[in-house]
Amino acid sequence: MAILEVNNVCKSFKTSKKSPEVEVLKDISFTVEKGEFVTLLGPSGCGKTTLLTIIGGFQRATSGEVLLEGERIEKPSSDRGYVFQNYALFPWMNVEKNILYSLKFSKMSKEEKKKRLEELLEMSHLKGHEKKYPISLSGGMQQRVAVVRALAPYPKILLLDEPLGAIDLQMREHMQNELLQLVKESNSTILMVTHDVSEAVYMSDRVIVMSLNKGEIVADMRIDIKHPRERDSEEYIECVRELTNNVKKAFINKVPVSV
Repeated sequence: MAILEVNNVCKSFKTSKKSPEVEVLKDISFTVEKGEFVTLLGPSGCGKTTLLTIIGGFQRATSGEVLLEGERIEKPSSDRGYVFQNYALFPWMNVEKNILYSLKFSKMSKEEKKKRLEELLEMSHLKGHEKKYPISLSGGMQQRVAVVRALAPYPKILLLDEPLGAIDLQMREHMQNELLQLVKESNSTILMVTHDVSEAVYMSDRVIVMSLNKGEIVADMRIDIKHPRERDSEEYIECVRELTNNVKKAFINKVPVSV
């Protein structure tokens, strides 16, 4: 049974009061099963981040609906963890306080919060770094803090908005391994946005390709390669090739809309 249902979602924007509305998403529908790692892949301007923020509850669809375990999403909630591209850590808080912040409105007791913090520090290999501030952490450690902060309140789904988008290729591959290990250990359901084909193949169970034609889904591809995946294996290279061909369809005769 699907944990997340996106049903005929449309989204329009006005760039100014006098300008006509621009439709950036039209009739987008798909589902995500519990425990799946699904990636939204597509060129910049195809509306994938807009769609993710609608699922996160940060903005509403113009029409259509998004359901999480059958409940309509109307606003942000702790049942959806969200990791931003720049991690959005609070620079004035240390690792421990950044993680605990996501439990601020939780009904957990003080002891339960302390236990959860210990579990997350252990899972993310941040034990011994809990008193450090973000400025003194490596990019990989900042990423881990952002992910476990989002995981702290036991969300039903974790939403990742290009979490490795600003990192160079060599470090990016290392951090893909760290991120994948972390989310697999947490047994989470993941929906990630990226524009990197190889990243999508390396990390995902399924890849949904969105086009510049109002986010139209041009492919929904299952990645049937066992983990750990070898980037130089024949099946991996073939998957990258097939997915790349699908992404090419996302560009054909279309003009991007910046969102």
